[in-house]
Amino acid sequence: MSDAFNIFSFKGKMKTLHLSWIAFFITFVVWFNHAPLLQAIAASLGLAPAEVKTLLILNVALTIPARVIIGMLTDRFGPRIVYSALLAVCSIPCFMFALADDFVQAAIARFLLGFIGAGFVIGIRLVSEWFPANELGTAEGIYGGWGNFGSAAAAFSLPVVALIFGGDDGWRYAIGITGVLSLLFSVVFYLNISDTPKGSTYFKPKHIGAMEVTSKGDFFFLLLMKIPMYAALALLTWKLSPAGVKMLSETTAMMCYAGLVLLYVYEVSHVWKVNKTVFKQPVEEMHRYKFKQVAVLNVLYFATFGSELAVVSMLPLFFAETFELTPVIAGMVASAYAFMNLMSRPGGGWLSDKFGRKPTLLILTAGLAVGYFAMSLVDGSWPLWLAVVAAMACSFFVQSGEGAVFAVVPLIKRRLTGQIAGMTGAYGNVGAVTYLTVLSLVDYSTFFMVIAATAVVGFVALLFMEEPKGHIAEVNEDGSVEMITVG
Repeated sequence: MSDAFNIFSFKGKMKTLHLSWIAFFITFVVWFNHAPLLQAIAASLGLAPAEVKTLLILNVALTIPARVIIGMLTDRFGPRIVYSALLAVCSIPCFMFALADDFVQAAIARFLLGFIGAGFVIGIRLVSEWFPANELGTAEGIYGGWGNFGSAAAAFSLPVVALIFGGDDGWRYAIGITGVLSLLFSVVFYLNISDTPKGSTYFKPKHIGAMEVTSKGDFFFLLLMKIPMYAALALLTWKLSPAGVKMLSETTAMMCYAGLVLLYVYEVSHVWKVNKTVFKQPVEEMHRYKFKQVAVLNVLYFATFGSELAVVSMLPLFFAETFELTPVIAGMVASAYAFMNLMSRPGGGWLSDKFGRKPTLLILTAGLAVGYFAMSLVDGSWPLWLAVVAAMACSFFVQSGEGAVFAVVPLIKRRLTGQIAGMTGAYGNVGAVTYLTVLSLVDYSTFFMVIAATAVVGFVALLFMEEPKGHIAEVNEDGSVEMITVG
């Protein structure tokens, strides 16, 4: 791990970083491959506007539980196998979507494709294995920012690919090609990646199925923080029920609600099974971690990535309606928001490495609140260039904040990094579902104000976070203890 941090190198840890962000980039291309082709898809399949909106909601639905599940699998089986399998398996619903003949087939495929959105958490654990604490924020930022750019790359390239093939089926070829790309790269990734540098130990959790906590209070805190994830899935069910877009019948919706309650009860029993020992004997001080650290990061990712997913979905329409632009021009103007990812997210990680995790997050979260407050004031009387500048400034704080959040995640408890990243990542999707639901009920100005208000809540929560410092203890298979420097 002594080799220098050189972005132009393709050896050792840098090779791992480059292959990781490319894998993440491909997952985002596949996850958002429908967005730029929606008009062609709607015309080809004869979809009503409500059905198009339903596809957008279904696309993010499964990602909430998927990120938690994939986080657990990553900690247990290692990033190499899990990422390769995810890329290969998720090419199947991608091909299903490309071959869909009606709304129901497209909806099922889109729902299953939400699983590929969980790929992000795998790379967080993998990168943390290869980079020391003083480079981790920058490395995770590059992984997240360059990978995240896959959605913008899809928006630019896939309509061109569809045009090249031409005809009514052009969109099918474009989407099919992304599935082929995912399948091929799964092999490349498997053949070229190793979970840790040579001689390093890959620490695994003692149990799979629930996150370990190290105190009684944290046991109840964990159960409390699980509730919003179930609430977001209930919100999605409501959106698809007769009260919303009428995709589910009243009976099916009620069965979904009952299923979510039973699932939560099952999860409570599983958390108890994994953590009941903390009620019998206290965990040694050196092996403890504070779950409040995870909870604060969850809230911050709700506001940052949650708002990014929601805003990317609505920004072209916002610019088109506010400034009377054509859809093409509005799309290009709105893409400025996603473009910021290339530099902002690595920038947030780098600032964290340089100036400390907590101070960086405090400044970026304050900027986030101010940025969205400014966006709430944008109307037709503003010059267009100023509105674009406001959107880009807001985007800088959003994406730098995401980078800064994941500069902290791997420093809490190494063997649980996948699970922590999974839960924090899932909160981003919970935020997206919440904000998109708010958007369907209020005007644009109120929508931006709501995000600004949640950023203020995030700022207050952040005051309770502790700067990672010193070491975290992990136990080797032979029982010896290894100390990992975190700050």
